[in-house]
Amino acid sequence: MAKCQLFRFERITMKKRINEYIAEWMTELEGPDGYELSRCEFVKEAGTWYLRVYADKLEKGEYVSMGSDDCEKISRFLSEKLDSEDPIEQNYYLEVSSPGLDRLLVSDKDFERFKGEMIEVKLYKALDGQKEFTGKLIGRKDGFVTIECDGKELRLPMDTAAKINLAVIF
Repeated sequence: MAKCQLFRFERITMKKRINEYIAEWMTELEGPDGYELSRCEFVKEAGTWYLRVYADKLEKGEYVSMGSDDCEKISRFLSEKLDSEDPIEQNYYLEVSSPGLDRLLVSDKDFERFKGEMIEVKLYKALDGQKEFTGKLIGRKDGFVTIECDGKELRLPMDTAAKINLAVIF
């Protein structure tokens, strides 16, 4: 059992280290006319490892849409860094994309940037018989996300949230 725990610890440490590398390298692309790291993940799916990097594009300090050319530019940049530093032992696929219309909200910056926007909150277990909430983001503070839902403010504990993302409303 100790061996399994050790392996799990090493895997978590490796994931954290890779995320730190990506965050550090992406700062080289930041600026008013550059790219900003939204989040990254190193995951194993169906026996294959994926390093997924989600980034935003800025022009004159404003967020704009990312295209495939932008993703390719970031991918080439990160591929060179990953090849020279070689922090990942196993085979993996590098995927670079925008966070998408239904982007996950994870950082303080995300919750500040998207105040007033419609979001979806999915909980691990039901609160008053409900696991999914959609409402206008008021903010995140002291371990709670607050949304306006049906004209009422609703405070949801962050530690019970399985997923918080922008709502896509057509």
